[in-house]
Parts: sequence; structure tokens; C-alpha cells
Amino acid sequence: MEFTRPRGTRDFLFDEMEKRKEVEKVLRNTFENYAYREIKTPLFEDLKLFTTKSGEEIVDQLYNFKDKSDREITLRPEITAPVARLYLNELQKVAKPIKLYYFGSCFRYERPQKGRFRQFWQFGCELIGAKSPEGEGEVIALCNDSLNNLNLHSADIHINHLGIIRGLFKHFDISQETQRELMVVIDKGDKELLRNSLKGENPIIENDELNGILLKLIDIVGDKSVLSKIDELLSKYDETQDSLNEFKKLIDDLESFNVKNYTLNLGVARGLDYYTGIVFEVYIPELGAQKQVCGGGSYSLIKIFGGEEISSTGFAFGFDRLMNAIEELNDNNEIKSSVDIYVAPFSNETRSKSYEIAQTLRSEGIKTEIDLSRKKFKKLLNHANNLNVKYVVLVGEDELKNNQVTIKDMESGEQELVKLDEIIDYIKRNIYEY
Repeated sequence: MEFTRPRGTRDFLFDEMEKRKEVEKVLRNTFENYAYREIKTPLFEDLKLFTTKSGEEIVDQLYNFKDKSDREITLRPEITAPVARLYLNELQKVAKPIKLYYFGSCFRYERPQKGRFRQFWQFGCELIGAKSPEGEGEVIALCNDSLNNLNLHSADIHINHLGIIRGLFKHFDISQETQRELMVVIDKGDKELLRNSLKGENPIIENDELNGILLKLIDIVGDKSVLSKIDELLSKYDETQDSLNEFKKLIDDLESFNVKNYTLNLGVARGLDYYTGIVFEVYIPELGAQKQVCGGGSYSLIKIFGGEEISSTGFAFGFDRLMNAIEELNDNNEIKSSVDIYVAPFSNETRSKSYEIAQTLRSEGIKTEIDLSRKKFKKLLNHANNLNVKYVVLVGEDELKNNQVTIKDMESGEQELVKLDEIIDYIKRNIYEY
């Protein structure tokens, strides 16, 4: 009988896991440098949590089931809704703003394709209760620093303010249902589809003035110099001005936060009702059709779940897309050894002492491997080479009689006798540059 992994999932072997752990470490350090603290939520939640957020139509994309008590459960398709639920359950009385981040796997029942899997990982954050737009500015700065720290310097952050287009909808008295339908079309990023949806035989909105403005607005993409075009286009629509002023203030704040690689893109929509203000997406052009590696913005999700009206801003990296980008863009993908030292007993008589030496090294936080297969000397060194360790501790009978071992530099081939009680200092001095 042959067993294979389920469709849309992957196995990660040693080298790939080392790369993923290194990226995870960089992101954790960056987020914590901004005073974010990690939380974890369950892999499965009540189905109602996600249908309340995204509508009943999302069920077709979920791994949902009934448990033994006949409750409707689903594997989480994303982590924003669980964070909102966590806030309502545990954090409402905590002093604001609250900064939290998460890293975990999510599940969607979609057709697997390049860059899209049924099990995938998200690394993201939520800032709950900060003022706008300064809170949004810092969140975008965190996103920007994360990309820079991963050497993804070609990444471009595309930013919009949904309040601008919602102000137009308010001015022209467009129903919520029609707004929702049009935002989904805008979110697809297909300008020809949008044109057909507004100017075709059966337009979503039958208002030539609004349709003309929308098509011009969605076409505006560029640096902050395009703000003058937006001003000119929207000058007579009072309902858009507060959001436009917030947008301008955010751009000023980004300069203070030293964020430079951003683009104003009035076509970024995110396509979801609960996004209320600033929205942004991160594109890495070298990834082609899978160029989007991150999405986020300000939202009012907690209110949808019955909580208070509270401003929240967050984003999530598609961790797998990040890994693809790093593989694509970084020339040097050499993996650091997962082992610092290899302890090689010369004979059965030196094994017990070798185990003691290995445990002493490990107690000092030195990543240590030891021969457990009784290899011959030549094979010991070959194995050490395969592990890519810099030093091997050779434990021989003659050396032990003098309370010494031989430490071999695998790069230069040089060897040095070291006293047993000086091994730790020697390794820290030579490997860790203490």
C-alpha cells in the first residue's frame, strides 16, 4: 500500500526548514523590535466565525466538518478573524494600543497551483486601538523593515485609502450591495474587466459621471506627486475630503518613518467590506503572476463580531510567497550549518568520554553532534564535512591519558591539542569570536 501526502500540501526537508527558520527568526526579531508580542490561536474555530466575516459563500473554500458533538467546525483559512475573536474573549480590558503578531498555518480548499497551496503559512500582526494615520504609518514601516531585513529590496508597497472611493459612493447614494459588487471587481486588478463592468451593456452602476471618475481614479498610480491629480479629480466631492486628508497625512508620516519604496495606487481595494481606511499590498515584480506577498490595512472587524468600534490595522505576509521571493532574488542561498561541533570518538574505549564532552558542550548552548554509528575515522571526517561543521573534536585514547583532545579546523585542516577543561573557552573564542 502506497501512502502519499494530501494534494495541496508539502513536506519540508532539512535544508528548506533551515531556510524557513532563518526567515522566521528575522521576522520575529523585526516585529519584536517594534514592541509586538506573539500570540497563538487554535488551528480550528467555529465555522460561524468566518461566515460572519466573509459571508456564506466562503464555505466552498474551507475545510469544514462537524465534530463529535455535531458542532460546525473549520480549519482556519486566515488568522485575522481568530485574532478579533481572541480580542473579544481576552483583551478588551487591556490598555490600548495592543500590538500582537502571529505565525501559523492556514487551510483553504482551492485548486493547487504555483505559489498556492491548500496548507499555507501566514506571518502577520495586528495593531488594535492606535490613532490613525500614525498607527497605520508605523504598521507600514514595520512591513517595510521586514522586507529590507530579508533583503527583498525590489518589493514595492502599494497604498490606497478606501475612504476616498467610499466617499464617492456616499455622494452618489450607491447601495451597499452595489458597492460590494464593484469593490470585488476593482480588487481583481483587471482594468479591462472594470471598464466593461462600468461601461458595458449591463453596467454595475448606471451613472456616467461616477463611472467616469472611478475609471480615472483607479488609473492613478505613482509617487506622492499624483496627489495633485487626485485633488483635481475630487475637488467638488466633499464626502471624499476627510479621507483624502488622512491619506496625505499618512504619506507625510511615511517620510518620518523613513519609508521610501511605496507607490500610491488608487486601484488597491482588498475587496472586503470590513476594510475602512488605508489598505496596502506588497508586490515583488520578479514573481510574475504570484507577485503579491502581503496584504493589509485598517478595518472594523471587531464591531462586526459584536464588539466596540475600535480602530485596528494589520497585515499578513504570505510566508510561502516570501520564501519563493528569497529563493528567486537572493544569490547567496547557502545554508548555515545546523551543527557547531562534531565530536568524533576514535574507538569504543573513548565513546563514554566523548558522550560526556558532547553533553558539556550542549549544556553551554553549543550545537553538538556526535558519532552514534561507530564510523571509521575516514567516514567520521566525511560525515563532518557533510554536516558543514567548522571544527571536529577528535577523542583519542592517547590524548585522553593527558586530559586532552584534538580539535581539527575542517576548513584549513589544522589541528590543535586542547585540554579538556579548556574546550568550551577554545570553541567560544574561535567559533563565536567571544
